[in-house]
This record gives sequence, C-alpha cells and structure tokens, in this order.
Amino acid sequence: MKNQSFRIVYAGTPDFATPPLKALVEAGYNVVGVYTQPDRRSGRGRKLVHGPVKTTALELGLEVFQPVALKEEAAIAELAALQADLMVVAAYGLILPQTVLDLPVHGCINIHASLLPRWRGAAPIQRAIEAGDERSGVTIMQMAAGLDTGDMLLRKTVDITSDMTAATLHDLLAAAGADALLEVIDQIHASTLTAEVQNDSEVTYAHKLNKAEAVIDWSLSATALHRKVCAFNAWPVAQTACDGDVLRVWQSEPLEHSAVETDTTPGTIVGLEHGIDVMTGDGVLRLLRVQAPGKKPVAAHEYVSSRALRAGQQLG
Repeated sequence: MKNQSFRIVYAGTPDFATPPLKALVEAGYNVVGVYTQPDRRSGRGRKLVHGPVKTTALELGLEVFQPVALKEEAAIAELAALQADLMVVAAYGLILPQTVLDLPVHGCINIHASLLPRWRGAAPIQRAIEAGDERSGVTIMQMAAGLDTGDMLLRKTVDITSDMTAATLHDLLAAAGADALLEVIDQIHASTLTAEVQNDSEVTYAHKLNKAEAVIDWSLSATALHRKVCAFNAWPVAQTACDGDVLRVWQSEPLEHSAVETDTTPGTIVGLEHGIDVMTGDGVLRLLRVQAPGKKPVAAHEYVSSRALRAGQQLG
C-alpha cells in the first residue's frame, strides 16, 4: 500500500482521463477528491448524464466535486480544505487559476496527449494524425499559467501507423498516460524528479476540431484525405455528399498505383470492385467503410450493393 499520508486530488472529465484515475487507486494512492465538469444534458429526453470520470470515481467510492468554475472563493476554499500534496489534471476542461496551481504542496501536474512542445492545445491526438506524424505520445508536465507551457517531467512515445485512427491512438495514449503518471509520482517520492523547459521554437498548436472540417475536399491528395479520415474517426467523421445524402467515411486507404487518367475531376467515382474508389487532387482514395444517414457503418461493398452507384458518378 502506498503512503496514505500523500494526498492526491484528481481532475478530469472524458474517457481519456479514466485510466490514470483507475491506475492511481489500483496502485494504492490516496485520492482524496475527484474534480470533474458538471453533468450535461444528453439524448432525446435531455437527461443529466455523468461524464466518464464521474462514473468511474463513484464506482471507486471517491468523493466527487463539480464546480462550474474554479475562480470563486468558495470553490477554492473547498479545494484547499482537501489539503492536497499533488493535483493531477487530465483533460479536465476548466482553466485553473494561479491560486489553484499554487495550492498543492507539489503543485499541479497535467497529462497531455502529445510530445510537447508539439501540439499544445485542444486536439493533439487528431492533429498529429492529420499532419502525418510518425509518432505521438504523452507528456507529464508541471502546470503553469499558459496553455500547455509548463516544464516537462516525463514523456512516453507511441508510434502512429498509417491506418491508425484517432480513436485507437486515444486509447493507447490514455494507457500510456496512466503508466507515466505513476512513474512521475514515484519520482516525486524519491526526490529524483527532473524538469525540462519546453523549446518555444518547436511549438505547434492543435486547434479544436469543428464539424465543418469533416466535409471532404476532393481537390486534396489521397494521402491527405486518408489522414483526415483517420484523424476524424470517431468525431466528427469525414463526410461527403452522395446522391443528395451525406455519406460518412470511417475507413479508407490511398492507392499507391492507379491507371486512372490524371485529368479526371476530383470527387469522381472511378471504381467499385474493391470499395468505392474516388479520384482526388492527387491519386485515388479507396473508401472501405462508410455510413448512410440513419444507418450503421458498413463495409463499402455492402453500401454499393444497396445503392445504384456507378463509375463516373460525382461525390461532393
């Protein structure tokens, strides 16, 4: 059993933040409180729904706090009363003022889903895939007032394969974040922790995703579009117009060699034998898994068999 006198406050909201929380409890650390965003209304009935971290915290028997913000004196006093030695933050979604950052004995540390200083910001997982990065990872950093600007305490690398989706990379990084967190806390106890200042010349920003980005621009290259398909799986999901409907694209592959004439208009279906082959601004993109409105995602050949698609038809 870990030292129960070492008090940890945990702050997180989505699925990404659940593996590190579980890891802390399973390792025997004393998590004295869990902060998460307020419940949101969801579904047709607009019922209040717990976030993943709250659900996990309640299952683990941990006390949950859900302030709208951490700026009011009452909220700060409530946090101070927990007498935390360390606050761990993972995709919490609320800004921590300097007053809060200074409360714990060892400050606040953050689990960030990129190899800082590359991809600071809201969507590091998706932007890494979209950009064609060969590797990603997690960084445990000491939190500072700026956006992901704190000193780096530990980094763990994860390779990105050519067909890896954001959903898959998300899960790999969440697990890596749990492992890295335990390593850092062990180093805090052993007084062996070292910090590395981020190189500002290497900074890139991972801007928040929006639904408009999901619309496929067929003038881009097959490689670029394939990366977007992977990056936007599972949200917002790449999409294009097809026979007046929205066709969502969940899986694809760029074809290395194609006999299609290069002057074919981008967005034109050029083959239907092994999927839905579509001409792009550079090369052919094969759609492998797609989804019609109101339907479940299916293999492209199933979609083709139920539709009157034809070579020469235009998408977009």
